[in-house]
Amino acid sequence: MKRQPESPDEKYLGIEGGGTRTVALLVDAGGQTLRRLEMGPANMKLLTEAQLTERFRSIAAALPVPDALGIGLSGAWAEADFGRIRSAAAKVWPRIPCYATNDLETALTAAADGEPATHIPQVLMVSGTGSGCYGKSREGRGVKVGGWGHVLGDKGSGYDIGLRALQAVVDAYDQEQVWPEMGRRLLRALELNEPNDLIDWAQGADKAQIASLAAEVFTACGHRDKLASSILAGAARSLARDAAACARRLARRGTPVQFVLTGSILLKQPRFAALVGRELRKLWAKAAITPLKRESVWGAIELAKRVLKAKARRPRTEGGDSKGDRAVVRSARRSPTEERNPRSMNLDKLPLRAAIKLMLAEDAGIPKKLMAEHRSIQRVIEMVARAFRRGGRLFYVGAGTSGRLGVLDASECPPTFRSSPDLVQGIIAGGQEALWQSGEDAEDDADAGGRAIEFRGVTRRDVVIGIAASGTTPFVWGALRAAKRRGAATVLVCFNPFLKIPRALRPVVVIAPNLGPELLTGSTRLKAGTATKQLLNMFTTLAMVRLGKVRSNLMIDVNPANVKLRDRAVRIVRELTGADYEAAQAALERSGWVVKKAAGRLNR
Repeated sequence: MKRQPESPDEKYLGIEGGGTRTVALLVDAGGQTLRRLEMGPANMKLLTEAQLTERFRSIAAALPVPDALGIGLSGAWAEADFGRIRSAAAKVWPRIPCYATNDLETALTAAADGEPATHIPQVLMVSGTGSGCYGKSREGRGVKVGGWGHVLGDKGSGYDIGLRALQAVVDAYDQEQVWPEMGRRLLRALELNEPNDLIDWAQGADKAQIASLAAEVFTACGHRDKLASSILAGAARSLARDAAACARRLARRGTPVQFVLTGSILLKQPRFAALVGRELRKLWAKAAITPLKRESVWGAIELAKRVLKAKARRPRTEGGDSKGDRAVVRSARRSPTEERNPRSMNLDKLPLRAAIKLMLAEDAGIPKKLMAEHRSIQRVIEMVARAFRRGGRLFYVGAGTSGRLGVLDASECPPTFRSSPDLVQGIIAGGQEALWQSGEDAEDDADAGGRAIEFRGVTRRDVVIGIAASGTTPFVWGALRAAKRRGAATVLVCFNPFLKIPRALRPVVVIAPNLGPELLTGSTRLKAGTATKQLLNMFTTLAMVRLGKVRSNLMIDVNPANVKLRDRAVRIVRELTGADYEAAQAALERSGWVVKKAAGRLNR
């Protein structure tokens, strides 16, 4: 049953953004539509923070302030994406409860028509400009299949059909040397003159332009065009396969599953929808297939109602927000990295020479602090060397500066020690883009840290070192938790000795020296960054020494990939053998520039 509204004056705003358009719907407590707006597309992956906020501002400018928000955008899958939605919404509708999700969950919620989850699992099949499947088990567990975007997926979508059409007509022309009827339709629709004109057009066409060609395929199929029929049959099979794969993750084979069809392709092309249905029943005998009966933005309205109801029931707690409630590790007091440094209170007024002296003095104390941790450092090096010997790997995990330093150390191992890029790996919150562009909000996503460990294939043979200056970064702890579950050895490097770590989460080794406050309050790229770099240098360098990649103090496994390094390799071989320059260089050339092999040749 639908819940009774707590107040007749409540207003709910639902927003659904897809690859083609964004719909905003404002309704009252009785479910009556107060206002409906339409505007351009809102795919999370294609919008900057500023663009997303501006899209919300344009909606807010046309509507009264709601009591709750439900927002579902295409391209939003991870908690970090949902956080971006909530953050942008909070700038426009401060203190208004917001349920953030993807456009598939809003559609599946709309299919329930405001009722609780059905007694059988549901799978939503979307085919519009893009495509994807989203299912929920009877217990409410969500599963996504597809939805990878047009480069990686979008099977059975308008884009997929349009692209198949382009590829099919040029392939038919190559094989038969006859330009097919389907090809004539495409040239006419695009106002092009000959097949070669498709090359330039396809290079510049966007997703929506290619998807628009699907209309020509449906028309041609209606005229019994065999090529068009084949294209649609292939698209239907691929979409049905994804839907069945989604169902397999929710229910046992042979049990009933409700499949809900939505998206412009499935709702406006009944023959294609019937074709998908036939393919689906081949894969799932007890498939109950129904079209979505109302606009999916109504699902966003229902989610807005739920988030308001949940807020009313939620007890007040200190800290209050969901991120705090989810934290797994807390600090007994403020981290030293966040304290103010009394020695730099007048940093903005110091003469430059005095400021330089102060910075160097602060860094000068780091080695003594690290030396106090020598037993823990030694244990980590032994763990890493042992992992390398038994075929394991070392993973660094961090966010911001910590993550960048981990990636840096990992990237320097292959040229220094001729190691595989797999041996030492860096994982940074926010991924590759975070290496050169601030993406610090990604550090709040603990689930993303866990997924990174899962998809890197971490096993019990590996070592995972989490790096977090304050020691509480959710991304890092999500990774450490997942690594611990997988049996990997875990280490935490931080600069906060006041952490309270639950026993179930405690890493094998915790290195937590107190470096004191940063010269620039909270800027952990300073002392914390310097200390991190020193620690990582020790971990990999001394582990590699124990693997026999160093003789005396020479890099006997250096990879001479450029002129400077080849010259260094020659000098190393000379040091090891006493040979002259020409003989050392010749030995290296014969040995494929492997220092150990060249030295062995000369020492025979």
